[in-house]
Amino acid sequence: MTPFRELDPLLHSQLRLAIMSILISVDSADFIYLREKTEATAGNLSVQIGKLKEAGYISVKKSFGESYPQTMCRITELGRKKFAEYVAALNDYLGPKV
Repeated sequence: MTPFRELDPLLHSQLRLAIMSILISVDSADFIYLREKTEATAGNLSVQIGKLKEAGYISVKKSFGESYPQTMCRITELGRKKFAEYVAALNDYLGPKV
């Protein structure tokens, strides 16, 4: 039996995986959109975005528009690579398709 690949602990968190799953399919997403889609609290979402940014998986651009701050998130090439590796590792766990 082939040993299973290790799952990326950064992506194995439910909220961080949700953030990455959203960002993989869009050009960019703002903080409010991510909060609504993940149903996370603003504080928890902020912390998890910070962890993904620190790892280089996403980029974050903060600006001020229409009288309120705006935080835009975008997946990086490293993030795309790590997400693909994570999905491939999960497929190893699921085994061959019948």
